[in-house]
Amino acid sequence: MITLKNVTLRRGARVLLDGASVTINPGEKVGLVGRNGAGKSTLFALLNGTLHEDNGDYTIPAQWRLAQVAQDMPETAESATDFVIAGDTRLAAAQAEVQASEATEDGERMAHAYMELHDAGAHDAPARAQALILGLGFKTTELDKPVNSFSGGWRMRLQLARALMCPSDLLLLDEPTNHLDLDALVWLEAWLQRYQGTMIVISHDREFLDAVTQVTVHIENAKLNRYGGNYSKFEDMRAEQMELQQASYAKQQEKIAHLQKFIDRFKAKASKAKQAQSRVKALGRMERIAPLLAEADFTFEFKEPANLPNPMLAMQNVSFGYPPPDDAPAGTPPTVIVKNVSKSVLAGQRIGILGANGQGKSTVVKTIARALAPISGEITEGKGLAIGYFAQQELDVLRPQDTPLEHMIRLVKDTTARGQLSGQPTREQDLRSFLGSFNFTGDQVKQTVGSMSGGEKARLVLCMLVWQRPNLLLLDEPTNHLDLATREALGMALNEFEGTVMLVSHDRALLRTVCDEFWLVSHGGVDPFDGDLDDYQRYLLDEAKRQREAIKESAKEAAAAASAKPATPAPAAKPAREDNRTRQLRRELEKAEARLAELNQQKTALEAKLAGHPSVAEITELGLQLQQVQNELDTLEERWLELSGQLEISG
Repeated sequence: MITLKNVTLRRGARVLLDGASVTINPGEKVGLVGRNGAGKSTLFALLNGTLHEDNGDYTIPAQWRLAQVAQDMPETAESATDFVIAGDTRLAAAQAEVQASEATEDGERMAHAYMELHDAGAHDAPARAQALILGLGFKTTELDKPVNSFSGGWRMRLQLARALMCPSDLLLLDEPTNHLDLDALVWLEAWLQRYQGTMIVISHDREFLDAVTQVTVHIENAKLNRYGGNYSKFEDMRAEQMELQQASYAKQQEKIAHLQKFIDRFKAKASKAKQAQSRVKALGRMERIAPLLAEADFTFEFKEPANLPNPMLAMQNVSFGYPPPDDAPAGTPPTVIVKNVSKSVLAGQRIGILGANGQGKSTVVKTIARALAPISGEITEGKGLAIGYFAQQELDVLRPQDTPLEHMIRLVKDTTARGQLSGQPTREQDLRSFLGSFNFTGDQVKQTVGSMSGGEKARLVLCMLVWQRPNLLLLDEPTNHLDLATREALGMALNEFEGTVMLVSHDRALLRTVCDEFWLVSHGGVDPFDGDLDDYQRYLLDEAKRQREAIKESAKEAAAAASAKPATPAPAAKPAREDNRTRQLRRELEKAEARLAELNQQKTALEAKLAGHPSVAEITELGLQLQQVQNELDTLEERWLELSGQLEISG
């Protein structure tokens, strides 16, 4: 088990944990929660050995294997599959031992090395890695693409797959859902629910925490408080605890006031001096209950739109996609992702846009936001339409060297130049006050954006969005860097918003709070989704199962095609009879071809069994058989090539 006893942790001069104690038992799945800056990532640094306790005792089983998501952006030309396989540290060690043993020519050592290589799962490592990659939203065509060819968010998904590939007793996950779509998130939840080791996860996604954790550790006031239950149960228990604490505090304050009143009244009277002194001592001995200092809530609101056109916009036979790149040959057609959409967006609608990864959700939103032009068809906007667009990459367009105040001043100038003043404050002092309503106070308005956290940057983008006073909000994954308090504030603000909302998000709590209807982007079209988010999760799991079966079927077909080698063409008729050497070569070649066909059939059958759900013992046995078949295939194919060459020379 993991034990912290009276642990003190500092980062510089700041004390993040002060005499904190907690126990985490083997196999427990723990949600680590607390406000930004409370010390969650610092505690992870203690657990992974990056930091050491300043005081107190910290113990973790020495034999436990640790896995966590690397936070650096991978820069490598190796394929996605190979990159993820390399995360299996046991397999890598076994492969290294095989190479070392072969160099020594020690037969016994080689035998042990090959057995460990098999036990480490060398025979199915590519299949295991590719299952993780596909589960996290990649396409089958991307399995062999170089890591460097992917964008930052997709590379971080590969880092997550690499961590899941690593055999571990303790899995540390710091915001694993930030770069995931809802379909990948549902898959990850199912994977983590099956994970056998101890897991500690930091996340601001309420439903994700509810799905994968059974224990919650809350960091508050430099202490670690353990609650038995997922995040929702933690909230209920903490609310009860806070209520009891507040009642106890009020009762104690009443008692203190009563004692103090007696002391003040009788301390000068000789006849009451002893009683007064007794009460002074009682007051001194009293263990004071701390007043309830609730964490400051963050709230904001969208101003009432200046007007509400109805419909907001109308789409007629619109196709969505991307134009050909600038360096493409003339005549290259555009890439169409979603086509023939005819829909209207009305004032006051709350639309959640659903769809598996790669189906075109963001493409549809970008086109409505005017960031992309429609490939074909027509989008008619209502008079006075004012769009507020929060893009997935919105944080990337902030200027790192500029301050929040400079961003707001530039926004005012840009909207003034376009004649789109929102009726919001424009003087510098008013802009400072406006920023203050988003928790940018004092010197923070002059802090460079590049030095801010992801959550602070996201709050600045929301601030700029609210200032524009839109009547149509297009939000594409707005919660990626927001903590739970800010997510709740966003949900409340959207509920009060009088305009129209179109929302793409993997935060199911936000979707449930805000949206009252859903559009499903799927198979090149956009259709109403007749169901709730639970129905949609079932739909995603069914789709994932269908894709897995399709991949298995494709693999079977590929194996069958590989086994059907073309027959060696009959040699041209010769006037002279073949000599004995040629006849012997030909007979051996025919036997080799027959055996190759048998081995390929055996290989296909074994792979099909492994692709099912065999037991651990069956996996071991099937793996050994598959390795033997593959070894014989490799040897026999070399002999087949050799025989074919000799026949060609002799013929």
